[in-house]
Amino acid sequence: MQLLFSLLVAAASVLAHAGEHDHAHEKRLYPQTRLTPPSRPLEWSDVNIIHTTDSHGWLLGHQHKSFPEPNYSGDFGDFASFVAHMKEIALEKDVDLLLIDTGDLHDGTGLSDGYPAGQVDGHETNKFIRELPYDVMSIGNHELYVYADTYDMYTNFAPYLHGRYLSSNVNITVFDEHGNNVSVPVGSRYKKFTTRKGRRVTSLGIIFDFTGNDVNTTVQPVEDMVKEQWFAEAIAEEPDFFLLIGHMPVRNDHWPAVYNAVRAIHPLTPILIFGGHSHIRDCLTRSAIRRRSMALESGRYMETVGWMSAKLDVHEHENVTFTRRYLDPNRITYEYHTTKNNFTFDTPLGRQITEGLEQLSYWDPYPSNGSILTLFVAEAMPYALTINNSRISIPNLMFVNGGELRFDVLAGPFTKNDQLTSAPFTDSFLYIPNITLGVATQVLPALDGGGWPDRREQHAARETEQYARGDVGMRYNAWLEEMHRRAVAHGRRAQENLTLGYVTSDTCPGVGDDTPHTPMPYYAVPNYIQSNVPDVAEDTPIDLVFVNFIQSDVLQILNRVQSETKFSDADVQTYSPLLANAILGLYAEKYWN
Repeated sequence: MQLLFSLLVAAASVLAHAGEHDHAHEKRLYPQTRLTPPSRPLEWSDVNIIHTTDSHGWLLGHQHKSFPEPNYSGDFGDFASFVAHMKEIALEKDVDLLLIDTGDLHDGTGLSDGYPAGQVDGHETNKFIRELPYDVMSIGNHELYVYADTYDMYTNFAPYLHGRYLSSNVNITVFDEHGNNVSVPVGSRYKKFTTRKGRRVTSLGIIFDFTGNDVNTTVQPVEDMVKEQWFAEAIAEEPDFFLLIGHMPVRNDHWPAVYNAVRAIHPLTPILIFGGHSHIRDCLTRSAIRRRSMALESGRYMETVGWMSAKLDVHEHENVTFTRRYLDPNRITYEYHTTKNNFTFDTPLGRQITEGLEQLSYWDPYPSNGSILTLFVAEAMPYALTINNSRISIPNLMFVNGGELRFDVLAGPFTKNDQLTSAPFTDSFLYIPNITLGVATQVLPALDGGGWPDRREQHAARETEQYARGDVGMRYNAWLEEMHRRAVAHGRRAQENLTLGYVTSDTCPGVGDDTPHTPMPYYAVPNYIQSNVPDVAEDTPIDLVFVNFIQSDVLQILNRVQSETKFSDADVQTYSPLLANAILGLYAEKYWN
């Protein structure tokens, strides 16, 4: 099969010309699968907020027909039309409606990451995102792995938001007008603004304690940020409410440090918190004494659009009434909540974005034969990495972390977009030569924490380190596992007339999911995976091959499982010029034609 991906034109040109044709009142084809409509209307209040996060380039929507993919089939043009209609409803109701995002705009699909040589992740897709009327946005860790990406956000994205792209604890080093290095915020530290209804808002945009950022970028620990003089000045004046947004999970992270710092000055001011990063749907309230705050997290990959409403026009000693909802982003959902139909839903901007995106892109459990993890490490890597490789005759054992694969390979045509969606990371492949097979086969069990008296402590420490470097697979998979366990315990594995999808349980009142589903089956995903063990003697020297993301882990383990050699970074060499995001494409060209 030929890979059909091509970046034909710059998105600016696409946006300029995509809307030239008159498509008024034309019926759209999507969705082509029968979808369950929402269970009830949204609850509006004084202040209402639409939330996106961790979109990772999924602006064309999920296009495969295997459920739960059709639940998320709405593209970013559909979303733009939805926002426009919701703004109209807010005007009719005479209430405030804000639109916010909490980071990670790219690294996830060929649309955002399949750029030609010399271009930058997300540069073209970001042009569509900035067309929407976002009130505030915050930076994510995937804007920080590569300096060129961060610099692009600093020069070509943040200026378009006029101070509303927030990076409270993230700096970038650039040249000033005199040619000197200076460290400056990527966006703004904070933003104070007034809503259409005259409510005063103070907003900050914070990222978790991320350690995987590139050189010449700086992430300040959250606990240190709240001690800064600028932070004290930002929160000194009491607004009508604080809008704290950030690329940080609403649970089990550093939001309490920010919340408590604000509460120390303003004990009763409403605080609305929006998080991200762990890719889950989650909600909690923060005040056992008086409900004056709520925190919401709205999933990943444009599989969720979050909704929060808050009745703020109450006495400061009364509870604020909050509601939240997790919407499936598809046209059935959008049309239901805007009372439009397939002929009246699309707006000119929405159509323009959809057509522009289409022009921009032509477009089982492990281990098992049906698992993408098995396919990647046991078949695709051994094939692709030995193409034109002088070490092809030397036996090897290959390792990657389970998080290297970000999405399933689904039934249907396999395009370049699928390739980069499943494995988007540009990790390089390294190796250490002359490791005996007997030593090499001890690496995987040790990486997974087995065989050592203190394995639990080591495993926890390694998970903490990986999380700090941006790996959220462990948290997301734990959430899916709990969803599956809950369903089995309550006998809800196969409810009639319900399609597969998310079934959320959080700690906020009521039901959060907008559309009812049967939860997806869960299969454990290992933290690390390896290729098939070569059929050679235990004392045979082989190449130990791994991605650079786990280099420190591999070196640490090698120095534990043997004592003859003290391995260091100096022993690590480049195995292949190929990057991880090219592996599946080469395998598909060879074996799937």
